[in-house]
Amino acid sequence: MKVGWKEMSVGEVLRLEYGKPLEDADRKFDGLYPVYGANGEKNRSDKFYFDKPSLIVGRKGSAGELNITEEKFWPLDVTYFVTFDQRQHNLQFLYYLLSTLDLPSLAKGVKPGINRNEVYSQRVAIPPLPEQKRIVGILYEAFNSIATAKANAEKNLQNTRTIIQPTFIAILNSFDHIRWHASTVEDTAKTEKGSIKTGPFGSQLLHSEFVNEGIPVLGIDNAVQNHFRWNERRYITPQKFSELSRFQVKPGDVLITIMGTCGRCAIVPDDIPTTINSKHLCCITLNHQKCLPEFLHAYFLYHPAARAFLSKRAKGSIMAGLNMGIIKELPLLLPPVEQQRTIVKKVAAIRESTEALESIYQRKLATLDALKKSLLHQAFTGRLRAGLTENLTYT
Repeated sequence: MKVGWKEMSVGEVLRLEYGKPLEDADRKFDGLYPVYGANGEKNRSDKFYFDKPSLIVGRKGSAGELNITEEKFWPLDVTYFVTFDQRQHNLQFLYYLLSTLDLPSLAKGVKPGINRNEVYSQRVAIPPLPEQKRIVGILYEAFNSIATAKANAEKNLQNTRTIIQPTFIAILNSFDHIRWHASTVEDTAKTEKGSIKTGPFGSQLLHSEFVNEGIPVLGIDNAVQNHFRWNERRYITPQKFSELSRFQVKPGDVLITIMGTCGRCAIVPDDIPTTINSKHLCCITLNHQKCLPEFLHAYFLYHPAARAFLSKRAKGSIMAGLNMGIIKELPLLLPPVEQQRTIVKKVAAIRESTEALESIYQRKLATLDALKKSLLHQAFTGRLRAGLTENLTYT
């Protein structure tokens, strides 16, 4: 440990005081003072409970979340607020200190909450006040640089996610539409019973009938990323499958989520084993002489006319309640199949490029988060020095 630093318990450094309930009548949008709940400022009030700089710690609910204030405030009863000796400790330093303790991991119980005695028992190294202020200055500058870099990376990440839609429209517009014709999803499905279906409802399949292995049952999680992926595994027995075989999905089927997270779309892969879909999915078996699965997938996700139709027809809030009838009626402007193949190849190339860019920016965001943690670790082991973020790029 560096000279002048002391090993102490958190309870020797600060106290966590209980927040207090505040009547609804005392809360107002334009009040003078902030009212803090476990996850930040909830509203405002002309009343205050504490009049010194402090930290607000989520006690229940968003347990362990930290907020800092230097003005008078009211902490609600789902929080702790911090009192400390300002002659010995710096407020911002204490904020960084508590940030290193992973307070959310201390939450316990059915409705997880933090016991302040567990926080008090944590051992920490504390430097003299001048060193605390030096550390705060370095971290403040470094974290501002990291925040700028993250904001730019997040903006670039979002930009890559919006490239495909206008590019898809540009690809469509590059073709002569003479042989294109208006259609619907129902018209493009195979002319056989069950070519458009949802999964078993109600007593047809009970949660208690799921088993640890057997025939997989697909759900929202398999399509929520807009491409097929195995995630949570649910199974039924072969005997149960014999009752529900009409819900079997096939390679190349298009899956659309219609409950929970609605409006996501994926294509069933060629190597799918014997599998059925759940009631949360609409499954479409297409006539490939009319419409390719990859074209419907792209059209559904990226064509503004399709998105506008779904938003208008969805029940409840936007995209909150799709059903099989809405999806059947979804209008399509269909090119000939050979043109669909060309369009699909071009969209796939764009998607591959954008996914590569997304990966780059996601790695950068992860690196920036790791850098922030590293700086905090250095700060509280006495190894922090200035200029550690000078080489950050903001593009």
